Amino acid sequence: MMPRALRRLVHLMLFCPLSKGLQSRLPAIKVKYLLLAWLGILIASWILYMQYASYSELCRGHVCQMIIVYIGLWKERPVVIKCSIEDPVKIDGAPDSVLRQEMSLFDKPTRGTSMDEFKEMLHSFLKANLGEQPSLSTLVDRVITLADINQDGKVSLAEAKSIWALLQINEFLLMVALQEKEHTPKLLGFCGDLYVTERVGHSSLYRLEVPHYLQALVPEALSSSLNHWLAPAWPRRARITIGLLEFVEEVFHGSYGSFLICDANPHHVGYNAKYDCKMANLRSVASEAVVRGFLKGRRCETNADCTYGRDCTATCDRLVKQCNTEVVQPNLAKVCVLLQDFLLFGAPSDLRGDLEKQLRTCVTLSGLASQMEVHHSLVLNNLKTLLWKKISNTQYS
Repeated sequence: MMPRALRRLVHLMLFCPLSKGLQSRLPAIKVKYLLLAWLGILIASWILYMQYASYSELCRGHVCQMIIVYIGLWKERPVVIKCSIEDPVKIDGAPDSVLRQEMSLFDKPTRGTSMDEFKEMLHSFLKANLGEQPSLSTLVDRVITLADINQDGKVSLAEAKSIWALLQINEFLLMVALQEKEHTPKLLGFCGDLYVTERVGHSSLYRLEVPHYLQALVPEALSSSLNHWLAPAWPRRARITIGLLEFVEEVFHGSYGSFLICDANPHHVGYNAKYDCKMANLRSVASEAVVRGFLKGRRCETNADCTYGRDCTATCDRLVKQCNTEVVQPNLAKVCVLLQDFLLFGAPSDLRGDLEKQLRTCVTLSGLASQMEVHHSLVLNNLKTLLWKKISNTQYS
């Protein structure tokens, strides 16, 4: 509804007579137009106010970042404050109603739900999103402990609704599942569907990012050269690389299943002041169970129709016009594509030949199950060993 002050102002404009001096100076028709223009401005201002005051609109992607404070200090520690900023998309790709999704986030659990029923809800949800895993009960217990914000040994209805809403956010779910992993930002707290994570000092492998509207004007070779010039020394890049390879290991057949990097982008990989790799953005990571569920039975004409996210692509069986469920390119191959640019320039001359050879082998890895176990691990360990030998027993190790 329109605020009382605004309603009164409109009423005064429409029904209160103008002063005699003004009436004598302006013809009646001009006064009418003036009133209509004034009223139009007020209505337009009210529409804009309602658009940006809406909670659901504030928490959408770039709007959230522009309007809500999202970097700050918590207990003298730099943090990032995030909201449910993922645009809601149905499984068929059609956008859902943002307002409806925001309201439904807090629909469950309902009043009267017992703790056993809530645990069963959580177990079913985690099974659907992470697959059938023997350790899901442990993860349910972790979620229950996390939900008990005031640590009184009980989970109130408000606490249960809050944690349920947060679990619908892919990044939050992954942070809970990967909480003990070294290269995942730590989850520090939450309220409603806002959550706080540790801030990654450098939120990208490269320091310079050319805005989209300038990319046509700035040659790629120039931006690449500037990024090479601004990049850390090679031994520090080697240390960051080892951490990134360890993250690939962490999400491959972990305690709660396997996870796929579905947008291998240098702006999603960061590092801290000690040059330890930290994944600055987990929104592009998805569980293998979710990706397989998306691909199963999906109609297709080409391989491009069998893509989850940006680059989790499977093959299209053109005889039956359905997607296969095995992603073609594994995480390690995607990471090695990034490393060909990030790691090779400035590499020590006595190492460069072996490094180029191993990265070439790495980028050709297939995601087929027959290759994933032994060959995948062998290539990854060879890369880590090569880098560790060069920087071990130095100030960079």
